[in-house]
Amino acid sequence: MTFTIAGVRPEKHAAAPALSFRLRIEDAAPVHAAMLRCQVQVEPRRRGYSPAEQDRLLELFGAPARWRDTLRPLVWTHAALAVPAFEQSVEVDLPVPCTYDFEVASTKYLHAIEDGEIPLLFLFSGTVFAKTENGYSVRQVPWDREAAFRLPAGVWRELMDAYYPGCGWIRLRRESLDALQRFKAERALTSWEDAIEALLDGVREPAS
Repeated sequence: MTFTIAGVRPEKHAAAPALSFRLRIEDAAPVHAAMLRCQVQVEPRRRGYSPAEQDRLLELFGAPARWRDTLRPLVWTHAALAVPAFEQSVEVDLPVPCTYDFEVASTKYLHAIEDGEIPLLFLFSGTVFAKTENGYSVRQVPWDREAAFRLPAGVWRELMDAYYPGCGWIRLRRESLDALQRFKAERALTSWEDAIEALLDGVREPAS
């Protein structure tokens, strides 16, 4: 069984952000059904970076002088897929959930990329069922089944702009959130952004 990623599109009307990758599967034997698992990795070494991108990747990988040691693959996400019966080949959509949580390393990486393509590696495993004269046979898809794909950075940004237009997303501890809520209420501020701006104004150094 071999796998190829034929394309990608953003799912703009799903309950949560997701990209739909068009997956082509080929197998010499007829397949009655298959249950697949997929791990998606980002391969940072397989592209170059602008100075602005290098600055935004400082938290992840350190200074560019250290990238020979620190630029390692990042696990982006996991997905599962039920494949219907087919002979020789089939194309199906592989939905991949996306988060805008900046505590997640892969999100920091994806957000840092301005343009060009993001090198991905899809690693597959799972179970394949086939009809036989006596019922069904079962075989495993080993983890060495993989497919490379270069995701246009604009597709990921288009997806995030659809769900979080002009915004980002950060996670706070409950204690910090409670304190921020008190600060917001005490000053009669109308939004969380106003509260954060007020805090930033209090620590910004005056221009020299």
